[in-house]
Amino acid sequence: MPVVRLYYQDMEGLIGASRETIMSRLAMMGADIGKREEEDYVDVEFFPDRPDLYSPEGVARAMQGFLGIKTGLVSYNVSPGSVTLQVEESVKPVRPLIGCAVVRGLEFTNEAIESLMGLQEDLHWGLGRNRRKVAIGVHDISRVRPPFRYFGESPQRRFIPLDFSEEMSMEEILQLHPKGREYGHILKGCPVYPLIVDADDQVLSFPPIINGELTSVTEETEDLFIDVTGTDPMVHKALNIVVSSLAERGGRIEGVLIKGDEGDHISPDLSPTPWRVRAEEANRLIGFGLTGAELAECLQRMRFGATTAGGEGGDEMVLVQVPAYRADIMHSWDIFEDAAIAYGYDNLIARLPQTVTVGRAHPSERLKGEIREIMAGLGYLETMPFTLTNEKAHFQWMRRPNAPEVAGAVRVLHPISELHTILRTSLLSSLLEIFTLNQHHPLPQRIFAVGDVVLEKKTRMHLAAASIDSRANFSEIRSVVDAVLREMDLKARVKIAPTEDGAFMPGRGGDLFAGGERMGCFGELHPVLLRNFGLEQPVVGLEIELGELEL
Repeated sequence: MPVVRLYYQDMEGLIGASRETIMSRLAMMGADIGKREEEDYVDVEFFPDRPDLYSPEGVARAMQGFLGIKTGLVSYNVSPGSVTLQVEESVKPVRPLIGCAVVRGLEFTNEAIESLMGLQEDLHWGLGRNRRKVAIGVHDISRVRPPFRYFGESPQRRFIPLDFSEEMSMEEILQLHPKGREYGHILKGCPVYPLIVDADDQVLSFPPIINGELTSVTEETEDLFIDVTGTDPMVHKALNIVVSSLAERGGRIEGVLIKGDEGDHISPDLSPTPWRVRAEEANRLIGFGLTGAELAECLQRMRFGATTAGGEGGDEMVLVQVPAYRADIMHSWDIFEDAAIAYGYDNLIARLPQTVTVGRAHPSERLKGEIREIMAGLGYLETMPFTLTNEKAHFQWMRRPNAPEVAGAVRVLHPISELHTILRTSLLSSLLEIFTLNQHHPLPQRIFAVGDVVLEKKTRMHLAAASIDSRANFSEIRSVVDAVLREMDLKARVKIAPTEDGAFMPGRGGDLFAGGERMGCFGELHPVLLRNFGLEQPVVGLEIELGELEL
């Protein structure tokens, strides 16, 4: 979940309440408050479904309503501006959508710059699917001259990228710049690359990769030009979140005239979205007995516009205006959830259940507990990888060339990203991805996971473990396999034979068989596989199927 750093003094100024009041009520809004590492700030986690809370300004706006300091819909004025941006047809096949805004009169402090940069990166993750669907550029507009152009350019176009001092071609940026290496796959195979330039042909942005060094933001910056590009209409929600957060810092929003073949329009559009909900439906869902007026009052505390519109008894209608920065409201139930938060879950009346039962652990959970004890005793730390994965990491990188259909994998019908397209059929590749993300930590690293996989539409329980270290070898993992089988009282029933699994080095891997059926594998992982995952040290691993065993 996104972590937002809240500086106490900054939040007191933004909210208009004391530190003690803020901290006593913050958790009731759904925040997970982390440890206080320093005296002047606290780190807070928010659920990914509330991207408007990814910044201190968004948190302050919500807290003002929750505390009753300022309630109701926040109205943001978008003044007419002189800036225009021309969208050319050449960019449409690559990255067709763009939203823009100008925000003037800002006074940047260290906290404000940190907030803006953090919001930008969190939105790239939460709404942008790692910049594939949405990417945000923030520029000091005083260093360039409108009008701007957004078009598809040759990969050989040269400019100075952010944090560099020498010109590079866009093709070189994808190979040499850290951001290019991280996000260059988004533009793989594209004949032209998206580019935003000013009237003098100076580069502002190469979305979704990197801005130009020319428009970098500093503490002296007062006026910003913001571009949000992508392939999904969520582009406009991301823009609204950014500009409304800056407006909470005192910024003045100006519209940008975006010109294109489909027609001209002003961006951003901060007008609220109207909804009609019923108090009776809200009460059925959340278990409260709110009247229409009480429901409207709760919604106003969550910074919605809300007024009653008549109705009989408990079936009163409430007219709701959803703020333009709320990207999570897709159903009336989302509105009712906010009403319940405002009313207070602590106001639910406790009552005894109508039935009496005695609970006990499911056999599979008891088995998982036994395995956790065994693996912890062997010096391994437990991880909990995602259930969804993708064909590249699961098969191609693992040197297991079977197509997902042949391997019995279940596909996701409408995946939200290329990283989550199938249900996992094994666990070992997920452990290697964790090693990839933790290369900055000291070695050795020994981790395991125990959980369900889905194979041929059937759920099975697997255990996987892996160790990365300069001295990791076959003997180490063989001894772990022996220990696990012995502790689970399976050693007498399991036979070991050489493996032909491409994930392991020839002669340094084995298959486990029980009753003539293959139930697992182990060994030293192949160097090509390690290179696929970007790992530089030897790795050994094991995976055992537990679901079919009679333990």
